[in-house]
Amino acid sequence: MMKEFIRVMKAASDPTRVKILKMLEKKSMCVCEIQEGLGTAQSTASKHLKILEDAGLVTSKKDGLWVNYSLADGGHSPYAANLLGSVRHWLNEDPEIQAATGKAVRLDRYEILGKR
Repeated sequence: MMKEFIRVMKAASDPTRVKILKMLEKKSMCVCEIQEGLGTAQSTASKHLKILEDAGLVTSKKDGLWVNYSLADGGHSPYAANLLGSVRHWLNEDPEIQAATGKAVRLDRYEILGKR
């Protein structure tokens, strides 16, 4: 129990991962959309997503060539469920979060990859 709690808290203790959680509140996203929204390298975005997924905060689903990330339902961890429920109400007025979520809703994987 303690290990699970610590894993969830550590995952949520990084500002970049908090931004990812808030972005995923708006819509499911692929790694390329998340990396574009954060302005980071693909490997950095993937590393953060792995930590969030291991903590039960994010899930991934393969869809053809894409892997789509979304917020988990928290069903596997009461700590993840409580944190996700609270995060929905936290930081919405924070300028960094507003910038990240505002950008997230406009991101399009096909435009990012130059396929349109």
